[in-house]
Amino acid sequence: MTRPANPRIQDVARRAGVATGTVSNVLNNPHKVAESTRVRVEQAIDELGFVRNNAARTLVSGRSDTVGMVVIDLGNSLFVDIARGAEAAAAAAGFHLWIANADLDHPKQETYVGRFEEARVAGVILAPVDGPLDALRAARRRRLPAILVNAPDSHPDLCCVMVDEEQGGFLAAQHVLDQGARRLVYLAAHLGLSAIARRRRGIERAVAAAGADLEIVRAKDLSIVSGQESGRRILSESAVDAVICPSDPLAIGVIQAAAGLGLSVPDDLLVIGYDDNHFAAESRVPVSTVSQPGREMGRTAMGLLLEELRDPDHVHRTVVTQPELIIRQSTTPLA
Repeated sequence: MTRPANPRIQDVARRAGVATGTVSNVLNNPHKVAESTRVRVEQAIDELGFVRNNAARTLVSGRSDTVGMVVIDLGNSLFVDIARGAEAAAAAAGFHLWIANADLDHPKQETYVGRFEEARVAGVILAPVDGPLDALRAARRRRLPAILVNAPDSHPDLCCVMVDEEQGGFLAAQHVLDQGARRLVYLAAHLGLSAIARRRRGIERAVAAAGADLEIVRAKDLSIVSGQESGRRILSESAVDAVICPSDPLAIGVIQAAAGLGLSVPDDLLVIGYDDNHFAAESRVPVSTVSQPGREMGRTAMGLLLEELRDPDHVHRTVVTQPELIIRQSTTPLA
């Protein structure tokens, strides 16, 4: 028997000498097939190079075992943690997770949502870029289940998993205030992003209650290089006790700028970051930060999606998780 260019399930059945239903059981319910038959079918699959067509299978059954996930930035380990949490919960429920990286690009995000709908995934989890959710809204009108995670705002017609960003900013500011800092800078890039703006509100609340001073300084972006450039400018122009950063790379850049100017962190300057990226604890001066429960958020988002898959008419709700202060060497008490 020659090998077909694109072997089908019927070719496998003929090669193994069984019915197509038996091949289907080997693929989907192997416990229903005698071991000798299963081995024969698996050998035929291997010899023919057969690969099941899940898209066709989904069209026939009307069901998919795949969930699509679009995240704003896989360069930030928070979103890696969210994806890991969602993946673990999906696997436990018998689903597979496909992950796409929007890379802070709104049109790219919209394209990926559309591609996942075209692939007929069971549902979508979206950690969105700030902006309209047109593609997701259109997919929802066509009854695609969807969950938002780490979204700028809650939505009454969608389940959401969010972090109390204002509380995160408050924790960061209150911590450096408790160490004796009175002249604070919030080095903020992308202040148009709701998460960073909400952290600012928390910082302002803590500073106002303490009667301290706060300056808002714009950074180009959230990178180490931007932290170096902004840090040199800030520390050369004014006396500062503490710099609060909305990302850990930005904080590391400020620490490096301080060292270049002969300043010691934490003796001369306190620096705190945000997100507890995996490298924050490994830098030359381990960075204090505010951690978000990424894996918990991913698991919760997947759990909400599974609820919606079981009951499309379930009541949508928003789950708000709490950030946690992580204290390291960059904010030990002032001398």
